Amino acid sequence: MSGNRLPTPDGAHAPLPDMPDIVDVVMEMGRAPREPPADEAGALRHGSPPAGRSVERSAGPSDTPEGGPDAHPSSFGKPDRSLSAGDGDLSPPPPAVTGAPAPAHLADLAERARFYVEAASSANTRRAYGADWKHFSGWCRRQGLAPMPPSAQTVGLYITACAAGTVSGDGKPNSVSTIERRLSSLSWNYAQRGLVLDRKDRHIATVMAGIRNRHAAPPRQKEAILPEDLIAMLETLDRGTLRGLRDRAMLLLGFAGALRRSEIVGLDVGRDQTEDGRGWVEILDKGALVTLRGKTGWREVEIGRGSSDMTCPVVALETWLHFARLGHGPLFRRVTGQGRKVGAERLNAQEVARLVKRAALAAGVRGDVAEGRRAGLFAGHSLRAGLASSAEVEERYVQKQLGHASAEMTRKYQRRRDRFRVNLTKAAGL
Repeated sequence: MSGNRLPTPDGAHAPLPDMPDIVDVVMEMGRAPREPPADEAGALRHGSPPAGRSVERSAGPSDTPEGGPDAHPSSFGKPDRSLSAGDGDLSPPPPAVTGAPAPAHLADLAERARFYVEAASSANTRRAYGADWKHFSGWCRRQGLAPMPPSAQTVGLYITACAAGTVSGDGKPNSVSTIERRLSSLSWNYAQRGLVLDRKDRHIATVMAGIRNRHAAPPRQKEAILPEDLIAMLETLDRGTLRGLRDRAMLLLGFAGALRRSEIVGLDVGRDQTEDGRGWVEILDKGALVTLRGKTGWREVEIGRGSSDMTCPVVALETWLHFARLGHGPLFRRVTGQGRKVGAERLNAQEVARLVKRAALAAGVRGDVAEGRRAGLFAGHSLRAGLASSAEVEERYVQKQLGHASAEMTRKYQRRRDRFRVNLTKAAGL
């Protein structure tokens, strides 16, 4: 092969067919799913493409903006008046792969590459990035600006509008964390189109620094569910129904394992059982071993048996598996038929947050707070914070259970930590 040409029978070289860009391929995420290659069976469970069906797709960043490279602001805050009325219209066109089909002998590789590109980020991440791109492109359209090619001046004005609450017209400013996420989304979307957004440019960096200085606020942490709170919450669940048994196992497993809500609902009954599973459980004599797939790879979480069957997460898990008659597939599923029938569908991660809120309110946790505010105190992270705040062990063991890379991150979860254990005032002689 020579350059971009294929050898022909007579020794000459024919032009090499245009290969579809991998990024163009992943922009098809909004299309109907396609079947993966047959030999990909089970691969997604180990970080590879799935078998039998495609990775879950969402309306990702597929809306390729219109307007050529010349359609951009001429200076900071001054739109190019040569823009026609349609240049700023960024309504997402139907996704399409550019270029000719891949040569037959490379079609399988192109298809596999497509799955790997999708596996590089979660469906939720792609969905958020797509929503942020639409938010930005819609603002550009209304202002008569073009989002392509990337312009630091345009992005600087956009984040200013986000901080001022003038993007959607509701007067509600975005938080600093939301604006930072939108910036990350724009960088990602531009990168997928082979372009670079220079976030260090003064039009972005200086404006963003001012936004942080002016609007940044201390993080609002969710209330920790402490052991006495959890026991009271368990008492509100009906142990005579499958739904009550399931919720009991979810709360205890999530607390004892310090699991995220996505990790709880992503568990399977056993290894290599589903394509969308993100881990599985093994019940042993001394406890349960939970294997999880996270952003940085696989990790194991040991959950020991409790001092009482009433509060033991392993007993609760065994009881749920027995009465739900589960031996394969998702561990936590929807329960229908007035709590008597177990479905096949995996629970959504939002169900964990709803369960924690509902049980905490029913148990009267933090009854000293006005009822209108109490619901906002609890979420799925309340379980992780509860274990981190309650476990009377060396901090390194808590850090390992939570899967944190630093002790500093773990300390952010420890609500009851004695902040004045080291008294520098007395140590200084005062």
